Amino acid sequence: MSGNRVVHVVDDDEAVRRSLAFLLMSEDFNVREYESAAELLDGVPDVIPGCIITDARMPGIDGIEFLRRLKARGQSVPVILITGNADLPMAIWAMKAGAVDFIEKPFHDDVILAAVREAMRGVEQRNQRNARIAEARARVAELTERERQIMDGLVAGKANKVIAGDLGISTRTVEIHRAHVMTKLGIRSLPELVRLALLAAEDPEQALLNS
Repeated sequence: MSGNRVVHVVDDDEAVRRSLAFLLMSEDFNVREYESAAELLDGVPDVIPGCIITDARMPGIDGIEFLRRLKARGQSVPVILITGNADLPMAIWAMKAGAVDFIEKPFHDDVILAAVREAMRGVEQRNQRNARIAEARARVAELTERERQIMDGLVAGKANKVIAGDLGISTRTVEIHRAHVMTKLGIRSLPELVRLALLAAEDPEQALLNS
């Protein structure tokens, strides 16, 4: 696995923590261990790579509160909750708080590994989409103010004549600016323009949901 993709294992039970770490490392995942949620929250920078596996019931900050604090910090890292005393209300709270999976003990190794792989795929999808958003924004940033106005009109579905009336310029001028917009953005059709403009306007925090 890539060095910047880490499975953070958070559990106050050392035996469980070590067992999970051994399993994950045997599948070539990079693993970091923490005996409490507070240890991770206090010792890890704002951007947490990879995913988190944590027990739902721990002393101090439990799994649900851990999810809430991650969310309050603006973290979108996927969290897998494990528990030996699962119930439906807890599962519902966990999912509402942002958990991507909820696994009961005792669990099979394959279940944990599948959950981690799925979480990592989600991270990669989000990163790829964020990269596309950044590229789209960089391309749009190359437009002049007038070209941006033309683009906004086109994306809104307005005809050249309507855009010209809105901006107080001739239809021919709109056509010239439109051609410049297409050239600068490296696109050939209106549908491509709409897709790029919408991507540039997207919130990166929602990228995973839109992947």
